[in-house]
Amino acid sequence: MDDTQVWQTIDSERAATADLLAGLTEVEWTYPSLCEGWTMREVAAHLSLAHRISLGGAFKAFVRARGSFNRLVDQTARDEARRPTAELVSELRGAVGLHRLAPGQTLKNALLDTLVHAQDIALPLGVERHMPTDAAVVVADDLWRMGFPFHARRRLAGHRLTATDADWSVGEGAEISGPIEALVMLLAGRTATIPRLTGITV
Repeated sequence: MDDTQVWQTIDSERAATADLLAGLTEVEWTYPSLCEGWTMREVAAHLSLAHRISLGGAFKAFVRARGSFNRLVDQTARDEARRPTAELVSELRGAVGLHRLAPGQTLKNALLDTLVHAQDIALPLGVERHMPTDAAVVVADDLWRMGFPFHARRRLAGHRLTATDADWSVGEGAEISGPIEALVMLLAGRTATIPRLTGITV
């Protein structure tokens, strides 16, 4: 995928996620997401913030988080999550077409964030959404390459991951196979798609 195609996918996923969030009841907004410790509100807040945070704002948040990236992400999401849900939906919908990355974020990171968090929202709600296959391959490669914060290669050492619906495989050892979107979620540390995979159990 070239940059234009990646941005098109991000825009499409943001629009679809905003549509999904707009239809949630007040109770559904409080449901736990697949992102540990976050409800639907925090995930929506995180997605609505990425394109708006400035370098100065990110630096202040980093200082407040005492140098912890994970704490920074969590604190900013929780702060934003206090806003009315309609505002969170509006901010996310307003991000469509705004091709702006958060400080220090790569385009592949933005694609990863968008695809994985869309599933973090949809799966607990029982909503069936599928990742575009070509985009999922890009994200799977990115997740396997990076260390922090997912450490996929370390967690899945001794296994070969093979997609059954795409030309993608990594690693060496006992095979774990299944749809590329299910492998993406596994690489991102989620367990919800394990039932769709062979060679691994919860």
